[in-house]
Amino acid sequence: MIDTSKPHPARMYDWYLGGKDNYPVDEEMGRQMLALDPRVPVMARVNRAFMHRATRWLSEHGVRQFLDVGTGIPTEPNLHQIAQGIAPDARVVYCDNDPIVLAHAAALLRGTPEGATEYLQADVRDPAAVVAGARAVLDLDRPVALSLVALLHFVSDEDGAHELVARLLSELPSGSYLMMTHATADFTPEESAAAVAKLRAAGVTLALRSRAEFGRFFDGLELVEPGVSVVHHWHPELGEPVPGQDDGVIPGYGAVARKP
Repeated sequence: MIDTSKPHPARMYDWYLGGKDNYPVDEEMGRQMLALDPRVPVMARVNRAFMHRATRWLSEHGVRQFLDVGTGIPTEPNLHQIAQGIAPDARVVYCDNDPIVLAHAAALLRGTPEGATEYLQADVRDPAAVVAGARAVLDLDRPVALSLVALLHFVSDEDGAHELVARLLSELPSGSYLMMTHATADFTPEESAAAVAKLRAAGVTLALRSRAEFGRFFDGLELVEPGVSVVHHWHPELGEPVPGQDDGVIPGYGAVARKP
């Protein structure tokens, strides 16, 4: 069942990106976020652009399997279109916990005949279900890129955010990668505190983390240069700039790292 009584991050993200697969409750909360910081739609596009660049980098460096958790509502180009555009035999599993994403899964499943593109309905808070579903499509004895883009700031420390990432990575072999972005309050503390309070009142968790707290997700991994960066500063040469991304610091970090 799709719960339209409270906003959902995937549908708010869709609204920020100009999509139509959202409800009045999502738009209302989105407008409240805009009132606090008008760059929120730019942040959404910057995260999307990071996913494009990181997927391109990973594909060009030989990665042929991707597990994208927290997929969100399809917005072209999707991850599999980037990966299979470089390597047609790439295999991609999408995973999200919002039923509306499942309703649009057909849009995600149009991959190349040489590769595989599948959708799994599961929650990152249930890593066993994520891994079990992924194993049906991916060869977990071969490197996999785990994508957690704009997701973990919706998982609190009380829900074990760092432990969940460690558990997912523990199922992947040496040579796998973690690609991740995360919102932060480092640059906009007052606006961020207000956003956290508004979302909490609406039943949505927002766990903004510092650069050091974000960096902990990569403990034991080998960071790809330039390491932890403001999202749009990570290999900008691999994509096109998002209009408005340089109008002040975008309050989020991104990084890619290899499991040794």
